[in-house]
Amino acid sequence: MKPNDLILHSVTKVATFIILTFSIYLFFAGHHNPGGGFIGGLVTASALVLLFLAFDIDTVKEYIPVDFKMVTAIGVLLAVLTGAGSFLFGAPFLSQTFDYFDLPVFGNVELATAVIFDVGVALAVIGTAVTIILSISEAE
Repeated sequence: MKPNDLILHSVTKVATFIILTFSIYLFFAGHHNPGGGFIGGLVTASALVLLFLAFDIDTVKEYIPVDFKMVTAIGVLLAVLTGAGSFLFGAPFLSQTFDYFDLPVFGNVELATAVIFDVGVALAVIGTAVTIILSISEAE
């Protein structure tokens, strides 16, 4: 007999949306407030783990066909290249710069190179956390 997980699936869909929204907030708040790439990545990974727990791993992999080991590699590479990019301008490793731009919809917005580094950190954390969880789930 197939279990009826209608309530679990419905709550998981809503909770995942809320968790991912909070993750985006934490990611962007991290430049001036507590948060950033690391905690944003962990919260995103928790949303993915919730999906893996509520639904079958194969089902989630069907809808999210991502190799999380590759996500980790891309994240680390992006973070290192962002840090090393400062060498091109004669600045120390991981130096950052920022400026304010007037964007049509958003108005006056600060754009910083630290955000690119945080994207790399977030991808590395997401990839590592989900890879560990999937590895543990495969162990018997």
